[in-house]
Amino acid sequence: MESSSIAMAQQRLHNVFVYGSLLADEVVTVLLKRVPDSSPAILHGFHRFSIKGRVYPALLPVENKKVTGRVLSGITDPELDVLDTFEDVEYERRTVDVSLMDSSQKLTAHAYVWANSRDSNLYGDWNFEEWRQAHMNDFLKMTMGFMEELELPESKPRVETYQSFYQQSGDNPPSS
Repeated sequence: MESSSIAMAQQRLHNVFVYGSLLADEVVTVLLKRVPDSSPAILHGFHRFSIKGRVYPALLPVENKKVTGRVLSGITDPELDVLDTFEDVEYERRTVDVSLMDSSQKLTAHAYVWANSRDSNLYGDWNFEEWRQAHMNDFLKMTMGFMEELELPESKPRVETYQSFYQQSGDNPPSS
């Protein structure tokens, strides 16, 4: 084993269930600088909502519902820190049980659940393919900006990066 493999083997590795923008390898690559192994998975007892005024989804517990996504495996502690920072205060990282679609194997994973369960801006279903076509390019640019910011000493939270990015695009002119 080379030394980097040994260092990785000594860390705790994590599984992360993704269901929104992180289904796109392009976004994951910007955040983690690699595409981890992944498997298609189902999270039972949850629903993926659209959020008014946002292009990314919210995940909340809803009886008799299920969310398809995938599990990213082999996520290191520093990578989990990046994901925590990216998901910011709008989400809480929780431990969930998912079922892998190719083997029906049950697996424990982290998932980012919408923090405000009474949010009146949640509605309907969020669709990855629609997001990929309509919003992924801008979202990728915003994510690259977030990662550049993250490396600065005074980095902004992701929500602020998101809001300032979309204000620059002219959707919501900044109030003065």
